[in-house]
Amino acid sequence: MRIVAFTELWKKYKFAGLIVLIGVLLMLLPSGKKTTVQQQSAVRESEEEFSLSRTEEKMESILSQIEGVGKLRIMLTLSRGPQLQLAEDTDRSLGSGMTGDSRSRQETVTLNRGSGYQEVVVTNQVYPVYQGAVVVCQGAENSAVRLAVTEAVSALTGLSSDRISIVKWKES
Repeated sequence: MRIVAFTELWKKYKFAGLIVLIGVLLMLLPSGKKTTVQQQSAVRESEEEFSLSRTEEKMESILSQIEGVGKLRIMLTLSRGPQLQLAEDTDRSLGSGMTGDSRSRQETVTLNRGSGYQEVVVTNQVYPVYQGAVVVCQGAENSAVRLAVTEAVSALTGLSSDRISIVKWKES
């Protein structure tokens, strides 16, 4: 009796059953997107992140290519480091009555990325502001080299020439 009832039900609802079965199979298939939280954080770290020492190394590499410079070392100082401005949700309410109380609440906006992973929303990135630069190089006694190095450092940092010092490398 049960087998007959099942066959009758199967004949009647076979298309609906096949659609449900296909849906379950599609849900079980991998999506092809295999990014984990560790991979996502590695991507964020690989994005442009300011490092003063890395900037100095890059500048040394560039400046050492100037004709007549010779050995070279550079030191940069910052008056303000890099900053990120985050999106904030602000809720302000004014009180009623004679007291005139007002309340304010600020909360950093975050995006839910699933699996308990949240990401802050950056609205603006403020780059560092340089305070000064000292360049020690072998070719510092040559005024043309000093001028070229000063102009290059000024172009890379935005510093004026009075904030850049070029000095001669000590021979040992």
